[in-house]
Amino acid sequence: MNNIMDFIDKYLTRLSLPKVGVTDLVEIAILAVLVYQIMLWIKNTRAWMLLKGIVVLGVFILLAYIFNMNTILWIASKTINVAIIAVVIVFQPELRKALEQLGRRNFLSAIFAFDNSKEGTERFSDRTVNEIVKAVYEMSKVKTGALIVVEQNIMLNEYERTGIQLDSLLSSQLLINIFEHNTPLHDGAIIVRGNRIVSATCYLPLSDSMSLGKELGTRHRAAVGISEATDSLTIVVSEETGKVSIAIGGELIRNIEAEVLKKYLVSIQNKSMDFKRFRLWRGRAKNEKNADK
Repeated sequence: MNNIMDFIDKYLTRLSLPKVGVTDLVEIAILAVLVYQIMLWIKNTRAWMLLKGIVVLGVFILLAYIFNMNTILWIASKTINVAIIAVVIVFQPELRKALEQLGRRNFLSAIFAFDNSKEGTERFSDRTVNEIVKAVYEMSKVKTGALIVVEQNIMLNEYERTGIQLDSLLSSQLLINIFEHNTPLHDGAIIVRGNRIVSATCYLPLSDSMSLGKELGTRHRAAVGISEATDSLTIVVSEETGKVSIAIGGELIRNIEAEVLKKYLVSIQNKSMDFKRFRLWRGRAKNEKNADK
């Protein structure tokens, strides 16, 4: 009991409210946003279970400090450095993914011109947009499963090498033929670069996001996985329902119509565009993402 009273007297009775200025409020707001983003990232990865374990250990260490359990405190002080290194090693893929996503934020690209060489260059033609949309909804009608990855700024060479190289001019007939049942190239994803299909039967990383529904299959998890690792736009046609979904920026938007898909493709063509209208399109699509029931 004396230890508890000493702890209260030492740390709690001397608390006083500091003077808060404008700079302090701005700093608090920045820290709040950073903590929220970190917590959001932790919740959507395997780190969520780790965080709960760390909280439990923290409570035990606090109790050990209050009750002067010196052996437990000595063990904790000797193992904390090793534990930090172990966490970094175990969660290296998640940390790398988080840093990549931070580097792709629009506010950074607006301040620092990391790569302006592609600005003003059309990524693919209007014909390619129309051919993709046409093929996707033809396959949707007959419930032919498909997985189409459209490359943007981040090159997909490492995923391209996992498949069979094609380097073929994109057309709706070719897309439909690739994903036709029992054909040699129907399993896996295709990668579109510019106006060409560069590779088929590619393997993509599966997302381990906790927010994805249990009813979603491998295609949808692969689509979200590649969108978490790169800035690509991935189109999925469900083999069970025929519904069309897209994954971009780690988000899966389900059950979209042809017009919405076309607007997303046009938005990544690298043309001059009205960003306000694109936000309206994106908002409209978000309202439909849970409609695939």
